[in-house]
Amino acid sequence: MRYVSRMDSAELAAARLKEHRLADWLRTQRSVLVGYSGGVDSTYLAVVAREVLGRDRAIAVLGRSASVPNAQSVIAIETARARDIDLRIVSTTEVDDPRYAANPVDRCYFCKAVLWDVLCPMAARLGMATVADGTNADDLTGHRPGAKAADEHQVQSPLALFGLTKAEIRLLSQARSLPTWAQPSAPCLASRIPYGTPVTRERLAQIDRAEQSLRSLGIAGDLRVRHHDDLARIELDAALIDYWLEPQNAQRLVDAVRAAGFRRVALDLRGFRSGSLNVLEGVVAA
Repeated sequence: MRYVSRMDSAELAAARLKEHRLADWLRTQRSVLVGYSGGVDSTYLAVVAREVLGRDRAIAVLGRSASVPNAQSVIAIETARARDIDLRIVSTTEVDDPRYAANPVDRCYFCKAVLWDVLCPMAARLGMATVADGTNADDLTGHRPGAKAADEHQVQSPLALFGLTKAEIRLLSQARSLPTWAQPSAPCLASRIPYGTPVTRERLAQIDRAEQSLRSLGIAGDLRVRHHDDLARIELDAALIDYWLEPQNAQRLVDAVRAAGFRRVALDLRGFRSGSLNVLEGVVAA
């Protein structure tokens, strides 16, 4: 899927107004540490904070772990460098937390708790007045157990506070020529593992290898390799499915995923669905 901004002048003006309010809020904070993943939302927030506050008062911190796609970390580092953002990189160890590794339905809570346990004391040491994340207005609905950890650590979510939606953030990012404006969403690799199946470094690495192999075939847009033991269930944009069902293309797809360590490969004919494991497990309604 290619993300194309289609907003009329009134919608663009509304997005700009929200951005002005965001900038005013950042000024009142004096200094901000942004929990930075390199995704669409946190990249936009980090760039705006850098523009408004300057390099010394706006810091981005990237948490790296086995659950983060390697390609996303690379993009995050390159973007921060290109925008002259003070980027700090820390290691997080959520995979070593048995509560997280057990993969309950509130797994994201334990992941974010570990992240903020690192970033909030770091902000205090660096003299940063506020810690902020890239939660947007669309994130306020649905299954979001990680939001509880942010609340407990008093992490602010200014994009959501001012009602900035994902579509608006993409539009405003495009206006800044940010490479992330059309980037597909990339949640942590553990989101591909069904609840109750333990999260291990081996499974996370297997998923990452499979998805990178598929990207190397030229597959763009939304992509997930769902881990079902020895079976990989692939979700692609629906518009791409017919192409990859053609026998010669299907064989390329199967070979790429098997090379990552899966024995069986299935292409989900329903196409990509954000949070499909939440639906399958009954956590959210279909």
